[in-house]
Amino acid sequence: MVVLFSTGIWITRSSPADLGLFPDGALREKGPDLAATASNEVGAALRSRNFWLIVLGSALVVGAIGAVIQHYILFLRDQGHSSGVASRFLSVLLGSSLAGRVLVGYMADRFSKKNIMAFFYFLIGASVLLLGVAHGPVILWIFTVAFGFSMGADYMLIPLVVAECFGTESLGKLLALIIMGYSLGQWGSPWMVGRIFDVQHSYDLAWRIMAVGALLGAAAVYSVSSASPEV
Repeated sequence: MVVLFSTGIWITRSSPADLGLFPDGALREKGPDLAATASNEVGAALRSRNFWLIVLGSALVVGAIGAVIQHYILFLRDQGHSSGVASRFLSVLLGSSLAGRVLVGYMADRFSKKNIMAFFYFLIGASVLLLGVAHGPVILWIFTVAFGFSMGADYMLIPLVVAECFGTESLGKLLALIIMGYSLGQWGSPWMVGRIFDVQHSYDLAWRIMAVGALLGAAAVYSVSSASPEV
């Protein structure tokens, strides 16, 4: 709380005007109605195919991520591992996500952001599919590192892709809508996995469903048009 509030109040700035600057592309002699411009951009985004592809893709993949995070320790215990071993696997998974966040920034600066996002979504789906068909120690380690790495990259890429598609004037509003969309997946998927386990007494079918959903999410994001927004 001390770090976050201190950073938010004394370090970060909300707009270029706080530093005596103008937004990228804005001309000094013009004084546009930024609120009206942002409202128009939100309406245009909601009518675009790209927006709904991003919502669908992120909802499916974030849903799979939420299901794994909430059930991974339970899954490992069901496979006969102790709580201590299961916790160590989860710690490695979360540690791998830190490496993913660092590398994805480097990649996003040099390659198509939506293609990088689709690639990491594909890795998430492929790793969960691997978990649904085999549970040996080697498979668990491969899954833990690959899934954690890709999960870390995922959250960093969503705002970058949205900004690339729709600009930054209405970025906050658009991200709020997208987060509302993928929150449904984040809530519904763990519940679905739990229900499937209660009936099947196994996570295998649930992981396969989550994997297919994540792979479809990767396809949806790959289908996003990479055309730059007009300035």
